[in-house]
Amino acid sequence: MTKCETAICQLAVNVYGKTSQCTVCMEEMAELTKELSKNLRGQDNAAHIAEEIADVEIMLEQLKVIFRNRALVDRIRAGKLVRLSDRI
Repeated sequence: MTKCETAICQLAVNVYGKTSQCTVCMEEMAELTKELSKNLRGQDNAAHIAEEIADVEIMLEQLKVIFRNRALVDRIRAGKLVRLSDRI
């Protein structure tokens, strides 16, 4: 995310609070799960999936703001990508 996008996420956390944004994140992840399930059952819903992915990405950015763990997340992600690369 850009610095501007991260600032917007920080503002959202400041305005709505940790509890609310954690709840919204869980709801957005559930909506993505629902759309993926529909797709696996044959529904042509790629646009809906894209929208839910965007929502989840925004909420994940807010989680990094809330828990102040961006650097740790980045390190863990890098390690997991190396492990994935080794497997494939």
